[in-house]
Amino acid sequence: MKKIEAIIKPFKLDEVKEALHEIGIQGITVTEAKGFGRQKGHTELYRGAEYVVDFLPKVRLEIVLDDNLAERAVEAIQNAAQTGRIGDGKIFVSSIEEVIRIRTGERGSDAI
Repeated sequence: MKKIEAIIKPFKLDEVKEALHEIGIQGITVTEAKGFGRQKGHTELYRGAEYVVDFLPKVRLEIVLDDNLAERAVEAIQNAAQTGRIGDGKIFVSSIEEVIRIRTGERGSDAI
């Protein structure tokens, strides 16, 4: 099993969710996040005063899935989230040793 974490621009969430649904991914966890990378933030003007916005709004997706779906999910996220501009985000893929559904006690792929 794999865990995919993706940090994307908030306005791309619906497109990414739709792309994942099309390949059969049913469950995702979405968290609002703030951060920066090479994008580094920007300066804004508020009531005549300039201030730096260091942390930009992002969305963090988490998906745990079978190994055979992982590459398709990564491609779906990448294609749907890409704008071609700096700050499009990152995708992290890691291995998961075990999944347990709390309600039923199911384990492994059955628990996803």
